[in-house]
Amino acid sequence: QRRVRGEMFADVRELILHYFLADDTMEIREVIKANSGRDAAPKFLHRSKVPKEVGALHKPGEITERTVLNVFGPMGHGGRYILDSLKTGAVAKQFYTDADLTIGAKVNVWGREVTICDMDEFTAHHFKCKFNVDVPAPIVYKMSEERKQEREIPPYNGWGSEEDSKANCLKLIAQAPKRDFIKFMKKDRQGLESHVLRYLARMDTNRPIDIDRTFIISFFLSDGTISVFEPEKRNSGIVHGKFIERSRLNKKDGGYYEAEDLFVGAVVNFRSHQFIITDADEYAKTYAENHKDD
Repeated sequence: QRRVRGEMFADVRELILHYFLADDTMEIREVIKANSGRDAAPKFLHRSKVPKEVGALHKPGEITERTVLNVFGPMGHGGRYILDSLKTGAVAKQFYTDADLTIGAKVNVWGREVTICDMDEFTAHHFKCKFNVDVPAPIVYKMSEERKQEREIPPYNGWGSEEDSKANCLKLIAQAPKRDFIKFMKKDRQGLESHVLRYLARMDTNRPIDIDRTFIISFFLSDGTISVFEPEKRNSGIVHGKFIERSRLNKKDGGYYEAEDLFVGAVVNFRSHQFIITDADEYAKTYAENHKDD
């Protein structure tokens, strides 16, 4: 079941309606999904008879099933009274019965319109046996999985690391990205084993001021990060030092640069700067020879 309101910003709320054949009462429970922002109320409607027409509220004692006609004797203990057997004070009301609760029917639950969209097997069998009618097809009201809009991650803007920026889009309270701890323990520095591949590179450019610039590219096997350092060259007029801070760098075709992408003669593009790798240290050459089949 669902409740559809006619306001501009109405939403569909899924309900479960229970009708009790013993006394023609009904109760309604709301299906509240996780993280819906709604209070988990136990019931949408307590078990009671639901009138078809809802009018103004009556004053206390204005409507009663039995009317006291007269009272004899003292008030309280020892007194006597006569009840109206004709029930002249009772107001005739029409309540919903099982015949009104079929698929597609609209039920006015104290001013809120509820549309019945489906029923279980027992209810369908009850309608078939008692009223000799075929149950209509269920009403589809839930949005299909194909129509649900996929979450779009905005492009990386260059501030901080891409993993941190992506974490801000996935959760309301951002959490630090998790590192591969097992890989970190295996590939972290152990004695003389630095687990850092170092390459000598130059810029792939035609600008005279940048042709003679040399760089040291370091690839850290523990977490796949890359740093670029420019050594000092006297009287060059260029400030030496850290050129690209240690971080994971993206390739143009997607993904991150890995160890197999760095070799002598390779052309790499780090943040719009194109480099040509011209040499490598002994550790990088040894590592490449030992892992050439990986």
